[in-house]
Amino acid sequence: MREKLQDDVKAAMKAGDKARLTTLRMIGAAIKDKDIAARGGAADGHISDADIQDLLVKLIKSREDSAKLYDDGGRPELADKERAEIAVIRAYLPKPMDPAEVEAAVKAVVAELGASGMKDMGRVMAALKERYSGRMDMGKAGGTVKAALAG
Repeated sequence: MREKLQDDVKAAMKAGDKARLTTLRMIGAAIKDKDIAARGGAADGHISDADIQDLLVKLIKSREDSAKLYDDGGRPELADKERAEIAVIRAYLPKPMDPAEVEAAVKAVVAELGASGMKDMGRVMAALKERYSGRMDMGKAGGTVKAALAG
């Protein structure tokens, strides 16, 4: 993923695409910050691709929140800028799961773990995050997990 990001930075520079270049550099800086924080750990100063995907999901969430605030504040040009950044970041994530896929994945994990009540929600959510990081919105999956464990 790091190599693709570097290649895309070079391509954006050659194409003169300043908006895309700025977003790609921001992603690179966020990854570098995480790498620095990981120094001294088992990862030898480099976070994994799964950690990068988690980081990208957080960057998207932050931009979605900002876009909503800009819309509410009557600043559509800034909201559009945030949405353009979201589009660039999403290109580095796997295709998101649709609601039917999320429900099927939740049912499969619940059955596999033998989860039977709300006390097992943490285990189920941890397994889902491990398997579907970057593809599943964990905030929305929480409601599906609750429904599966309650019924």
